[in-house]
Amino acid sequence: MRPALPAPALYIHVPFCRRKCCYCDFASRPPAPAAVEAYLAALKREAETALASWPNSWEVPSIYIGGGTPTVLAPAELEAVLAVAARFPRTRGAEWTVEANPGTVDAAKLRLLKAAGVNRLSLGVQSFDDALLKFIGRSHTAREACAAWELARAAGFDNLSLDLIYAIPGQTMAGWRATLRQALALAPEHVSAYSLTIEPGTEFGRRAAAGTLAPVSDELDLALYLEAQERLGAAGLGQYEISNFARPGRESRHNLVYWRNEPYLGLGPAAASYLDGVRRTNLSAVTAYHAAVMAGVPPVAEREEATFELARAETVILGLRLVEGVSWERFRQRFGVDLRALYAGPIARLTAAGLLIADERGLRLTPRALPVANQVFLEFLP
Repeated sequence: MRPALPAPALYIHVPFCRRKCCYCDFASRPPAPAAVEAYLAALKREAETALASWPNSWEVPSIYIGGGTPTVLAPAELEAVLAVAARFPRTRGAEWTVEANPGTVDAAKLRLLKAAGVNRLSLGVQSFDDALLKFIGRSHTAREACAAWELARAAGFDNLSLDLIYAIPGQTMAGWRATLRQALALAPEHVSAYSLTIEPGTEFGRRAAAGTLAPVSDELDLALYLEAQERLGAAGLGQYEISNFARPGRESRHNLVYWRNEPYLGLGPAAASYLDGVRRTNLSAVTAYHAAVMAGVPPVAEREEATFELARAETVILGLRLVEGVSWERFRQRFGVDLRALYAGPIARLTAAGLLIADERGLRLTPRALPVANQVFLEFLP
């Protein structure tokens, strides 16, 4: 029998953006009226289906509305998405995040979000270098990013997260430092800093395949990462995950659900769920998603039931992304086995190599292992 898990977090995917960024491989498209109408109808129906079997005791600990760009929707459309989210019982003080992009928010939309109960915004700034923003296909400028930030503060949001991308081809250390300085000048509660990954099927992927775009060197990638670690940490944003930094108590509670391998329900095209040990990913095309939901068919594109062995490995790998690591006691309570005994070989090898720390609390990466974490994770794959 599987050990009982807590109520799931809730994720809602909004599959619309003004345009596709050059690096983006997420499910998104421009918000044509017919597509938005179909999406909203299916989202409401999918939520109703989930709520029909929702246990009375379940209260979601967090809500995250992402995309895509949720704030690209018109106010009435955005309000409809918020209304779907609001139907799910949530814990007192639950974190409710909405992703937003500069240029798609104004004072009226921000008031709408605030009135609905949204208490955290994640702003997709990516860079404060206008040339790099244009290069990666973003539709805003650095000035527009700062203006959107100030509008959010004026609307009363006191928990703002800022997304940054580094290792962009053509980026220099001096330029990255300038972006970090501007980011810190805004006094964010949270910063996510991700290394640019060139994915197949994206504009950058096509350019790379054609030989017209080369990624930055591994040495520069690492140097930019270490620079972010140092500057963000010195400014009071403690690193709590490989790519995430926060002021005390402002860590992303929703993302902690993912990293602790806890359950979550995903609604919308391409949304992923992890419930009762089963991972599901919804159909990504709005038309296919709409057709399935309205026909009363689960809109599932992929389904994988995690074996007990895989669930344990995933819990270790995801948990090691966190600076706090994996708790011996939490792992034992969840799986009924001692993590130290289960993975004695990998733990001994990686500890001897200076990549893991095993102490009285649990298992975690050493600071020098954070940039090469994927090498560590391979040791725990079943």
